[in-house]
Amino acid sequence: MSSEPKYRAPALQKGLSILETLAHASEPMSMSDISTALERSRNEIFRMLQVLEEMRYISRDASGGYSLTNRLFALSMHQPPVRDLLSLAFPVMQKLADDVGQSCHIAVASGAEMVVVARVEAPGLLGFAVRVGYRRPLNVSASGLTLLAFEPEARRSQMLDEIELLDGKFDRAALITQLDDIVAEGHVARESRMINGILDISAPILAAGEARAALTIPYVSGASAKMDADRTTEFIRRAALEISHALQGTRIE
Repeated sequence: MSSEPKYRAPALQKGLSILETLAHASEPMSMSDISTALERSRNEIFRMLQVLEEMRYISRDASGGYSLTNRLFALSMHQPPVRDLLSLAFPVMQKLADDVGQSCHIAVASGAEMVVVARVEAPGLLGFAVRVGYRRPLNVSASGLTLLAFEPEARRSQMLDEIELLDGKFDRAALITQLDDIVAEGHVARESRMINGILDISAPILAAGEARAALTIPYVSGASAKMDADRTTEFIRRAALEISHALQGTRIE
């Protein structure tokens, strides 16, 4: 059977390729960088960059480098699944932050990455918060591991395939073993790979047998901590369970 697409839209494909390339870039890219990455001439992408910039999907910095704006992210936030999740989760997140004295955030899967879609900051003067829109590969973040672990097997396998396209060096068998251990434990608790002194504690928000989101606390220990990490874990698991039941219209027994 032929794998050739039934319809072609070269301009659309070119524009989407530019957006995907910028999405995976760690810093702004010049026009030359983009043309090299896409194996297209500068003339081919010049007009497309102009249109994407005019429509505010991308922006240019002072040096002329292009990067994504948050326009795509803002559009996705209007989708009913995310909108409903956040409307139900915010009151629970606020109470969680007040109870444990730590900030918390919610992340969802976006391709091979997790993206933070909501946060509530710690009620005191001290705390650590992750900005909305922050992205990390699923396999290297507590939120991402939670999202991977609590997916049905077929969906998890598909997500691992997407990760492999970006990072062919990761040990798939070892990661699957780690994910199975997370399911058995019911949550993730691991030292942050980005910030020293932060313990990322994450629990799944489940509905219809799959992970809709991950509720995560970047736990800051010390004399000012309201409670220890173990007690905080109990609170975050209870909060994630409460949001899960609210999504499904059921009550916690």
